Amino acid sequence: MTDLFLKVKTHQEQNLPFVLYSKPNKPFVVGLFQNNDHLYSVTSFKEKGFVFAPFEGDHYVLFPEEHLHVFTEHFQNESVKLSENVFYEMNEKAKADFEHLVEKGITAINSGHFQKVVLSRKEEVALEALDVEALFKKMVFCYPSAFKYFVYHPKVGMWMGATPERLLKVKDFDIETVALAGTKVNKGKENTVWKSKEQEEQQFVTQFILENIKKYVSEEVVSSPYTVEAGNLLHIKTDISAKLHDKSDLGEVLKVLHPTPAVCGYPKLIAKDFILEHEGYDREYYAGFLGELNLNFATGKSECSDLYVNLRCMKIEDKTAHLYIGCGITKDSNPEKEFLETVNKSMTMKKILN
Repeated sequence: MTDLFLKVKTHQEQNLPFVLYSKPNKPFVVGLFQNNDHLYSVTSFKEKGFVFAPFEGDHYVLFPEEHLHVFTEHFQNESVKLSENVFYEMNEKAKADFEHLVEKGITAINSGHFQKVVLSRKEEVALEALDVEALFKKMVFCYPSAFKYFVYHPKVGMWMGATPERLLKVKDFDIETVALAGTKVNKGKENTVWKSKEQEEQQFVTQFILENIKKYVSEEVVSSPYTVEAGNLLHIKTDISAKLHDKSDLGEVLKVLHPTPAVCGYPKLIAKDFILEHEGYDREYYAGFLGELNLNFATGKSECSDLYVNLRCMKIEDKTAHLYIGCGITKDSNPEKEFLETVNKSMTMKKILN
């Protein structure tokens, strides 16, 4: 066990908050260890630290710089054992319930309430034991291009995930974000053909971002949509960059972006109301966002924020992993195919739990 994971073990025994994370395609992991169990929150977006924000509500948990011990550790070249027996045991009730939810969403779209809504479900997986080091190393090995994380706070719970989607990166006046939508099983991206349903879904996200940040930025640059790999899945991605008029607008930009149509729907507020009324459970931090706020912990440089949407994630409670999985619904959605999409997405976390 390395010094970093010895520190994790000590913090677990003392029931103190900590964060582990590794950025996309970076050869190191950052550990943040809070020296008390107080629950801090973001109020001005001028704070420096690590933020963990929910899907709904404005209580954004903050791991503040001034109360953290920071460890950075490069990966060791170790072999990681993965199970080859990752499968989904069909739960007919879960399938029927989710398909019924999707049907409600399609009906609302056809009635003109909104153009897209992202609907989700939870799935439970029993854990024999919780080994943070083993789980984190599996995530790093399996998903090098994702943002991998482990967050624990005694007043929030334990969460982990490997998300493919950046919400916002800010350095000085430069901002970067992405529009990510559409999902296929990864059979090689070279010959991937996206249907109009997926293209339309991705265009909603791009349109939403550009409409909502235009008040705060100039010099927008938008890439053509392209296919990206995210573990066993493929998505359509568009890169967006721009210049902030005022660096103090970070909080306002985050408020208009979050939650994006990639995790909520379009128009956002109406789709969000539908989710809260019909989904039947509390998403908590699933489809929220997390990451560095006004500080790059790996370099110690300030005035840099790097935030990711909390997808492909789970909450761990009492030796049970609660997986959160969803998909974008448009007028062309097929309820059974949407359920199968959630099954495919569930494999991202199941692959490291087996």
